[in-house]
Amino acid sequence: MDRALTLHDWTIAGVAVVSGLAAALLLRATLRWLGVRASRTRWGGDDVIVDAARAFIPCAAIAGGLAAAAAALPLTPHTGRTVTLVLSALLILAATVTAARIVAGLVKSLAQSRSGVAGSATIFVNISRVIVLAIGFLVVLQTLGVSIAPLLTALGVGGLAVALALQDTLANLFAGVHILAAKTVQPGDYIELTSGEEGYVVDINWRNTVVRNLSNNLVIIPNAKLAGTNMTNYTRPEQELSIMVQAGVGYDADLDHVEKVTVEVVDEVMTEITGAVPDHEAAIRFHTFGDSRIGFTVILGVGEFSDQYRIKHEFIKRLHRRYRAEGIPVPAPTRTVTVRQGELPVVIPHQRDASPKPVPKPVPKPTPRGDAPV
Repeated sequence: MDRALTLHDWTIAGVAVVSGLAAALLLRATLRWLGVRASRTRWGGDDVIVDAARAFIPCAAIAGGLAAAAAALPLTPHTGRTVTLVLSALLILAATVTAARIVAGLVKSLAQSRSGVAGSATIFVNISRVIVLAIGFLVVLQTLGVSIAPLLTALGVGGLAVALALQDTLANLFAGVHILAAKTVQPGDYIELTSGEEGYVVDINWRNTVVRNLSNNLVIIPNAKLAGTNMTNYTRPEQELSIMVQAGVGYDADLDHVEKVTVEVVDEVMTEITGAVPDHEAAIRFHTFGDSRIGFTVILGVGEFSDQYRIKHEFIKRLHRRYRAEGIPVPAPTRTVTVRQGELPVVIPHQRDASPKPVPKPVPKPTPRGDAPV
């Protein structure tokens, strides 16, 4: 300090601090107004940027006011340099947090727009956030005069030990990145594994994949297991799919009439039931002469996997009602057994005979000759 503090110095410093606070309030109000305007646009990235800037720009204005106040005061070079370093480090830290929020928000918005669902692939969000924070932390250390070269060297040497200790975690991490990069599974897809797990993919994070089944329960599947097992994705390449319903009519039925009536019921279901495909072309294929009826397959179109249960329900009800109205017989499975008299019974191996066995008569003991009765 070259001279003593005067009232003029305190006044200038106070004005600088108050100006910084006023600028912060004014900028925050402006950003709030911009946030309302951004919420009316179709792009979600402007909402993320404005929301993240609400915290950083007022802090930057306050930091600028404090820097101006410090410059107006007759501080010693060491004190002035320390204040500048601290304010710069805080400003860089706030900028780093803001940048991490913006990048993570943009990645999340991109993931939502690509998948078309409310879920998000948080693995990319977390990776981008960690990268931005790590870079900002290194910049803060470099600003404070801490050499980051030994730190990077230590991280390089210790990375091998960390990789060996976290083999399962890293395997799941890279498996999740591979799944999303290959686009085999995306949030919102309906999948079924050979092990029996099935449901909608809610999220793919750095360790596991969260699947919500139709009973609204969450199934947690490690990414490595998901990447290494056989899986059926009912959403890709198209979300619409065809389902088959088995039916049958009696041998006395007119098959042309049966086909015509069934096609009318299919068209009715496809048009009136929510989740069906209105432009689906009805298809009926007779395929089997059964024991008591002629079997055929009806192919229905559904919008997504979970819609098939409601569409099957409505189709079977309406088809049964229409067959009864048209007089089309739907016989129950029956089997005629003919028994002929005089044939030997068929003995099934390893089947025990249930008929009563004859009881052997007791054999009388021989009487000795000396004891014979007179």
